[in-house]
Amino acid sequence: MAAKLPEPDLAYLQRVLLEMLAIPSPTGFTDTIVRYVAERLKELGIPFELTRRGTIRATLKGRRYSPDRAVSAHLDTIGAIVREIHANGRVGLAPVGCWSSRFAEGSRVSLFTDSGVLRGSVLPLLASGHAFNTAVDQLPISWDHVELRLDATTASRADTLALGVEVGDFVAFDPLPEFTESGHISARHLDDKAGVAALLTALKAVVESRQEPPIDCHPLFTITEETGSGAAAALPFDVSEFVGIDIAPVAAGQQSSEHAVSVALQDSGGPYDFHLSRHLLRLAGQHDIPVRRDLFRYYHSDAQSAVTAGHDIRTALLAFGCDATHGYERTHLDSLAALARLLSAYLLSPPVFASDAQPARSSLERFSHQLEHDAQMESETRVPPVDSVLGPRQEE
Repeated sequence: MAAKLPEPDLAYLQRVLLEMLAIPSPTGFTDTIVRYVAERLKELGIPFELTRRGTIRATLKGRRYSPDRAVSAHLDTIGAIVREIHANGRVGLAPVGCWSSRFAEGSRVSLFTDSGVLRGSVLPLLASGHAFNTAVDQLPISWDHVELRLDATTASRADTLALGVEVGDFVAFDPLPEFTESGHISARHLDDKAGVAALLTALKAVVESRQEPPIDCHPLFTITEETGSGAAAALPFDVSEFVGIDIAPVAAGQQSSEHAVSVALQDSGGPYDFHLSRHLLRLAGQHDIPVRRDLFRYYHSDAQSAVTAGHDIRTALLAFGCDATHGYERTHLDSLAALARLLSAYLLSPPVFASDAQPARSSLERFSHQLEHDAQMESETRVPPVDSVLGPRQEE
């Protein structure tokens, strides 16, 4: 029977999630959220270091220092940036991260100038039903067809410039969080602040349980996942296992659920590691954690950015189930609890392969296999004997 897992503090999870949602953090504007998460790690007594730009690399000590593992969640969110100032004083936007302007229309936002904050609304160029009637519905959906109306007296480009607005200023979209009695949590930017909250909750559970992990683990909090680079330069050199934490789309054609944790077996970057992914699935089964297997078609993660950067690591992806990803997102406390529990189980589990501490091998003796050779070759689609195609091999 599997050892009893420490139970996650769901009140803590919800509190830190709500506090993080209150902190604007589009990619490139993440200093405040980095400071917030660093303070939470200090409270837990988990040491950390900051990279130059602000990625957090923490260390949860285990009984062995190698091979290490890492778990990563990202602090940055989608948002926008000032692209131009129109002649009428309104502001043209470019997206930060990959998302549709359809989800931006009607949003309340904050624009951060070098000296202050301005409030406003993102609207389609034809924004009045009474003035444009059905022409509103014919407007294309693109960032070229929305604009930011500032809550300030401005009717010209000069007026807006006088407010301190410049090209390149960041725009953050209000999260509008709502926590319901049914356990649903709706907000913008659950991606990936809900994942960060689940990771912090799992770390809190392990620390307070006083159980020592078998190996060192490095919790990573990255700041550029939404623009693709994420964990590319964040890993300590001796990490052999890397588990990314992110959002699982709940939609037609997907297997993920708002009431379970997902183990993603492939995304746009290709399949995740066979052995590490199945290790996580086994842990879920051993601890009765509701889990789904899924594939993500239009999706990149911190784990993929680490492999693309050249790290020789096993990667896997855990994700909380969420409806309307990169829009007005909704998850359920069930999924976040399942994610936190599976993360705790993983932190307290042995390495998938202890031999990964020495990745360079001159022998196949300790190399992994996905299926026994005889079982893998037991196929109805057979290859003809070599001799029948090429003839008997000639002796030298």
